Amino acid sequence: MKKFSKEINKDIYKESSEGNGNIIKINDKNNNIGAIYIIPTPIGNLEDITLRAIRILSEIDVLLCEDTRVTSRLLQHLDIKKKLLSYHSFNEKSRVNQIIEKILSGENIGLVSDAGTPTISDPGSILLKEAISNNIPIISLPGPTAFVTALAASGLDTDKFIFFGFPPQKKGRQTFLKSLSNYDITIILYESPHRIIKLLKELNELEYSEWKICVSREITKIYEEYTRGTVKEVLEIYLEKEFVKGEITVLIQKNS
Repeated sequence: MKKFSKEINKDIYKESSEGNGNIIKINDKNNNIGAIYIIPTPIGNLEDITLRAIRILSEIDVLLCEDTRVTSRLLQHLDIKKKLLSYHSFNEKSRVNQIIEKILSGENIGLVSDAGTPTISDPGSILLKEAISNNIPIISLPGPTAFVTALAASGLDTDKFIFFGFPPQKKGRQTFLKSLSNYDITIILYESPHRIIKLLKELNELEYSEWKICVSREITKIYEEYTRGTVKEVLEIYLEKEFVKGEITVLIQKNS
């Protein structure tokens, strides 16, 4: 692998503009350490990966991934061979010191999730906090994120919104759902296909039956679907489905 160059200006890290295609590498008076690259991957359609992401994937030293099997299939599609290290919610804390040591020794580390942008309702925040405390540069690439894609197509207000990720499954769930009434802006949630009908029923039974809602499913995939209407109307549609599958993004907004 070629040598890397990096310019640091306070907390801003810039890629080399020399056109040589190299990964940026820290370069200051006292250190010669690596960096962490947050690399978004497709949420369904493999054509959605960026040229920059492909380049970074091919040049990093180690790639952290939730499921090595999922990431291996993506790398095989891209014809990239890379050293993989599992990094998921069950080993996130125990892996951190090992990863930080690799970066401090000069290795460039990539971070991916199974799909979408890492750290967004996925592991990564613990590692990034530790990296920041060690003055390790973090470079975040733009790319696929399910809730942004869903918001853009929802038909709901996009100037102001709030994203909560997955609602609590048990403890605190009702308290959380009731608190949504405090927001006059678009609310975005993730939900599993196994719990989407339960969520719609809960919203309908509370004070949200006439709120506007958009349930997006299988975004960027063959069976991509957006179901829009009031909470009551969309619940009726989903109750008629024999089964529901795929990743789901739910957007709701109070009627003005």
